[in-house]
Amino acid sequence: MRIWSLHPKYLDARGLVALWREGLLAQAVLKGATKGYVHHPQLLRFQNQASPVGLIAEYLRVVHDEALKRSYHFAAKRISRAQADGNLIVTRGQLDFEWHHLMEKLMTRDPKRRSRLLKVRRPQSHPLFRVVRGSVAPWEKGRDAAQQSVAMDAPQAARL
Repeated sequence: MRIWSLHPKYLDARGLVALWREGLLAQAVLKGATKGYVHHPQLLRFQNQASPVGLIAEYLRVVHDEALKRSYHFAAKRISRAQADGNLIVTRGQLDFEWHHLMEKLMTRDPKRRSRLLKVRRPQSHPLFRVVRGSVAPWEKGRDAAQQSVAMDAPQAARL
């Protein structure tokens, strides 16, 4: 499961569809409607909030809006009616890690999109997140390797 902190506008078609499905799964987990994935580290940032279902619903609304811009037909009725105010926090290090991860995926999945995205200097976060200073999130899978990878690619990341 990958609940991207990056703005969904950067994702390729396959990535956006996967995000929609994984976001709906996350919503089901946060509602207590499934027994799987309840301890998934990507959900910690939602679970620790006052209105986790409302936050994931707000997250999914932005994903749905991006799908509409691309003329995709995602079922908005699947998004919970719950709402939430405020933002979640994401660190710049986490965004940089996700950007690097996405660019690697796009190398094989959608090289043309990757080529266009090379012009992006500082990728934006999903609007639900407020970006603060910091390194890769402690819940990120492969965090130690990720920190080394991001550090080694810092000059490249600065160009992005």
